[in-house]
Amino acid sequence: MIDFQDVSVAYAGESRPALSGATLHVDEGELVLVVGPTGSGKSTLLRCINGLVPHFSGGLLTGQVLVGGRDTRTHRPRDLADLVGFVVQDPMSGFVTDTVEDEIAYGMEALGVDPLAMRRRVEDALDVLGLADVRDRPLRSLSGGQQQRVAIAAVIAAGPRILVLDEPTSALDPVAAEDVLAALHRLVHDLGMTVVMAEHRLERVVHHADSIILVEDGRVSALLDPAEAMVTSPVHPPVVSLGRLLHWQPLPLSVREARRRASQVRAQLAALPPPGFDDPATSARSAKRHSGSGSVPSGPSDSRPSGTGLASGECVAATTGLTVRRGQVTALTAVDLTFGSGEITAVMGRNGAGKSTLLAALVGELPRQRGRVTVLGLDPAGLEPQARCAAVGLVPQDPDLLLYADSTGAECRSADADFGCDPGTTAALLTRIAGPVPPERHPRDLSEGQRLALALAIVLAGGARVLLLDEPTRGLDYQAKARLVEVLRELAAEGHTVVLATHDVELVAEVAHRVVVLADGEVVTDGPARQVIAGSPAFAPQVAKIMHPIPYLTVDDVCRALTPAS
Repeated sequence: MIDFQDVSVAYAGESRPALSGATLHVDEGELVLVVGPTGSGKSTLLRCINGLVPHFSGGLLTGQVLVGGRDTRTHRPRDLADLVGFVVQDPMSGFVTDTVEDEIAYGMEALGVDPLAMRRRVEDALDVLGLADVRDRPLRSLSGGQQQRVAIAAVIAAGPRILVLDEPTSALDPVAAEDVLAALHRLVHDLGMTVVMAEHRLERVVHHADSIILVEDGRVSALLDPAEAMVTSPVHPPVVSLGRLLHWQPLPLSVREARRRASQVRAQLAALPPPGFDDPATSARSAKRHSGSGSVPSGPSDSRPSGTGLASGECVAATTGLTVRRGQVTALTAVDLTFGSGEITAVMGRNGAGKSTLLAALVGELPRQRGRVTVLGLDPAGLEPQARCAAVGLVPQDPDLLLYADSTGAECRSADADFGCDPGTTAALLTRIAGPVPPERHPRDLSEGQRLALALAIVLAGGARVLLLDEPTRGLDYQAKARLVEVLRELAAEGHTVVLATHDVELVAEVAHRVVVLADGEVVTDGPARQVIAGSPAFAPQVAKIMHPIPYLTVDDVCRALTPAS
């Protein structure tokens, strides 16, 4: 179905090829997972399958890509549209209509599908992706996760034989992600569709894969058995990390497999004192003592010369009776919350629950129907831009909203100048989060994860007392996520207030002190992170599910418990 024959892709001005000598074969009816670090070449590999490389993205392609017998060198993406459906990381960039139902129907109209068949396929796609209740909604009024589901529904409805997805679950809540993956599983097993996807949240997808392709620095493996691939893959989910720690052979890929292997470990842990509900707060608040010279660059020299000047736990931001409408939808209803100095709060909930709205209200971007918002005792909506940036900073889901220069280096230099930082401050933060990124590269040519890391670095350089992050790990691999966790812990240790709107339960387990769960714009849960997520069917991380009912959240939790104190 898909054949790569010694395929290499090189872009002008790059020191190494994006792909180098890729040779592989994918059969019909396979679900293939493409795994690799941020910027390794995964997106280039996917874009070769439908001809976006080289016909749209440019670059020099050598070798041959055959898809259903068609050579992508002579068949442009439109010539492959009946065969290959492609779902990009940023769904809004691919939408061409205004409403959900119109977007799902558009691709079929372009392919000349019979109107009766089109109606049936629209209904099927709405049901499969759980979108029937928003069918008439404007696309721009949807949450990021809902937009992602619309993009997948539009591609599935067109009836391709091959479905290519780039980070399909990155913006979805855990339940919605499972629904989407279950739908893809049915398409593969019941209809013989071939699915190729790249995904960083391997804990969600690795157990669904028939085969795995490993990509690193442009080098591409042949198709590997998933368990075999996870033995050596530098990118792997917590269940594999736990299996490696405990020397399980073969490595488990699912929670169910791991629970069967973990009965003896659970008995051993049950005999130990339970972990405290304030972890990982203890490690976060002690991070400053161990950060030394590696602490986060501080931004403006007068912004925080010795921490924030606020006592740990002192109220920094608050909402009182906050009610916000977005169009005809009441996104938040009478929300009362306080956020303390040195505290990392995760805001969770299903797609459309009001998480992004809460963050936008905290930064003063949205009008309020009722209630108050205060940051450092002031209404952020009434602050001058410079004062607002010093008080509160928001990294939105779409990092492009913060990027406007023609190179990554120019973005970093501009942020340094805007915030009065020492030259190189923003670039150092970017390198710390994402690893080396060529300064001459245009932001639009970065991977999704690298663009997000650049936006994070820009906001972090500003040294805002309150840092708001909307889906901050979207597009980040596990190594980049671990580096981000270190940065957030250091900020909290210095007294900054961090609020994360996220579906990434593994991130929450690693870094959050507290979890607030929203549903339909209302607060339904607010408590210590370990207490809230350890026993939650929807929000528990993999290790918590494996060790349940013992409230261990991470592989590090287990490692510390099993390692005698020296």
